[in-house]
Amino acid sequence: MSIPFELPADDHDLSPSTGYTRAHWEAVADGLLTATRRWSTPGCALLDLPGRPSRSGVRSDGLEGYARTFLAAAFRVAGAGGDDPHGHLERYASGLAAGTRTPGRDDTESWPLILDHDVQGQPMVESASVALGLRLTAPWLWKHLDAGVQDRAEEWLRGALRHTPAPNNWYLFPYTVAGFLESVGRGDAETAAARQRALELLEGWYRGEGWYADGDGRAFDHYNGWALHLYPVLDAHLAGDGEALAHHGARLRAHLEGFSLMFGADGAPLHFGRSLTYRFAATAAVGLGALTGHTPLTPGASRRIASGGLRHFLDRGALTADGLLSLGWYGPHEASLQSYSGPASPYWASKAFVALLAPPGHALWTDREEPAPVEEADRVLALPAPGLLLQATRADGIVRLHNHGSDHVRPHEGETAAEDDPHYGRQAYSTRTGPTAPGNTADNHLSVHTGGRRSVRRRVHPLGAGHGDGWGWAASWHRPVFTGGPPMVPGLRVESVTVVHGRYELRAHRVVGAPAGARLGLTGWATGPEESLTSALYGLHGWDDACPELVRAPQGTAWTPWARLPRLTGGCGGTSVHVALASLTAEPGTAPLSEAVAEVLVDGATVEVTWADTGTRTRIAFDPVGVRHTER
Repeated sequence: MSIPFELPADDHDLSPSTGYTRAHWEAVADGLLTATRRWSTPGCALLDLPGRPSRSGVRSDGLEGYARTFLAAAFRVAGAGGDDPHGHLERYASGLAAGTRTPGRDDTESWPLILDHDVQGQPMVESASVALGLRLTAPWLWKHLDAGVQDRAEEWLRGALRHTPAPNNWYLFPYTVAGFLESVGRGDAETAAARQRALELLEGWYRGEGWYADGDGRAFDHYNGWALHLYPVLDAHLAGDGEALAHHGARLRAHLEGFSLMFGADGAPLHFGRSLTYRFAATAAVGLGALTGHTPLTPGASRRIASGGLRHFLDRGALTADGLLSLGWYGPHEASLQSYSGPASPYWASKAFVALLAPPGHALWTDREEPAPVEEADRVLALPAPGLLLQATRADGIVRLHNHGSDHVRPHEGETAAEDDPHYGRQAYSTRTGPTAPGNTADNHLSVHTGGRRSVRRRVHPLGAGHGDGWGWAASWHRPVFTGGPPMVPGLRVESVTVVHGRYELRAHRVVGAPAGARLGLTGWATGPEESLTSALYGLHGWDDACPELVRAPQGTAWTPWARLPRLTGGCGGTSVHVALASLTAEPGTAPLSEAVAEVLVDGATVEVTWADTGTRTRIAFDPVGVRHTER
C-alpha cells in the first residue's frame, strides 16, 4: 500500500532486507507529525484526532494526541542535535503554554488535571510522554520558556506525583516525571519518593530472564519492552548514571535474548497481549538496546528488526489516506482494541523512534543489515520465568508463542468468563495470525463443555518449561471458568503441555474432575481462505475422530476479515488424557500431520510419542509434570 508522504529511495546496499536507513526513520517521524497538525487546537495544546473516543473522554484524548506526538518530535529533534527543519518544537512549546494556563477548565486549550487512576487517570499516562519530551529537548525548548510557563508546567506535572497510579507499569509515569524535574533542578523530597517507590515495585515485579510482570500478577507482554525496560534504562542513559544503567541495562540485555526472536521474517511482532494498536512500538526495546549497548544483537541485526517492524506496518495499511495511524493493526480493527484506546492511542508507536537518539555515525545506522534471529535458523526457546515457549521456523519466517504463563488476571481478582481476554487466554499466538474475536469460536483453545456451557481459560498456573536441541516444552494448569451459571465446577482442572519439534506442536491435556457427560473441544490456528497459510490439527488420542472439522469465525482476525479453524471434539469424565498434533506453516506442499508421528502410547498419566522423521521419542508425564525428549 502507498504511504501518504514522501520517503527516500530504498538503500538495499546498506539495508538489503528492508531498504530503510536513518533518513527513512526521520522522514517517517516528520511525515507522521506533519499529518496530525491539521487536527490541533489553535493554541496547539490538544490534538483532537478523528475517531471514536476512549472511555476517558475527548479532552483526555486531545492531551494524548499532544503528548504522544510530542514524544516522536522529541526523539526526532534530540536525535538530530536540535536541528528542527519542520518547526516541530515551536508548536509543542505553544501547546505547553496554552494547556497549562488553566488546567481543568472546560475550554478550547486547557489540559485535564492529573488525578487518581480510578478517577481521571489517563492524564498521568500522558504526563510521562510530556516530561520525557521536555527532558529530551531541554536545550532547545524548556530553557527558552518563560519562567511562568515553566512553573505552570511543573505544577501540572506534579499531579502525577501526588495521585495514585494504576497498580502496574503506571508507577513508571511519576518516575519519569520526577526524573525530568530533577534533571532541570526542580527535584525535592516529593520527586525522590516517587522514584524510590517505582524502583521498589519494579524489583518486586522482576521475575528473571529479563522479564517483568506488569504488576503483581502474571501479565507478560509487550509492556516489558515499551515501558518496564524503556523508562528506567532511558532515564539512566540520559542521566549518565552508570550504576543504574548497568543494573537495568543487564536486564534489558537478558530480555532481548528472547524478545529478539519474537519478530517474524516479514518484520511483524507477535500478536499477543494488550495495546497492540501501538504496533511498531514493539521495536523500542531493540532500538534502546542498540543505543545503550545493552543488547546481545549486532547493530545490523538490531536495525533489521527495528526497520522491519516499522516498514511492516507502513506497507500494510496502518496509515489512513490522511497519514494518520488508525486504531487497529493493519487497518482499523476493533477487536484489537481496549476501552482505553482513543484516536491518538496508536501514537505510543512514537517510542520506536528512541532509535533516533543513536546519532548518524552510530553503528546502528552505519553497519550493514544482518539477518534477524528467525532468518538464521530454526529456533526453539523456552522462557521459564514468564512461562512462554517460542518456536521459529526459518523456511516460512513464522514465530509462534505458546503461552503457559501470562494471563493478565490480577491477584485480587476472581476468575470470570465475562473477562475472558483473547489476547492472553489462548494457548498459542504467532507473527502471522491473531486471535478470533469474542463471540466467535476461540482459536488455540481447549474448552470443557458441560450443561450447555463452554469454558474459558483465565488464571494460568505455570508448571515449567525447558528446551533442547531443536525441541522444547512448556506446561501449565488452569481451572475452567464457564459462561453463565456457576462459574466453576468443583474439582475440575486442566493440565496442559505443549512440546514443539520442528514445525510441529504436540498438545497434550489431562482433564481432572470432569462431570459425567462432559465434552471437550480443541481448536487450532485461525486463518483466512485467501491467506498462504496452512492450519492443521490432528487427533492422536482421546478424540471422537482423528481428523478435525472446520468451524468459522465470521469476525475474522487482525489478518483476515473472515477466518476458519480446525476443531477436535471428544468426551471426558473423571480423569482423561487427550493428545493432538497442530501446525501452522506457510511452506507449500507439507506432509499431512497424520504422517508426522509413528507411534503414540498413553498409559494412565503418561504419554509417549515417537516422531516419524527422526525416530526420537517424547515422553510426557502429568503426575508430576515432566517432559523428556530422547534419541531412538
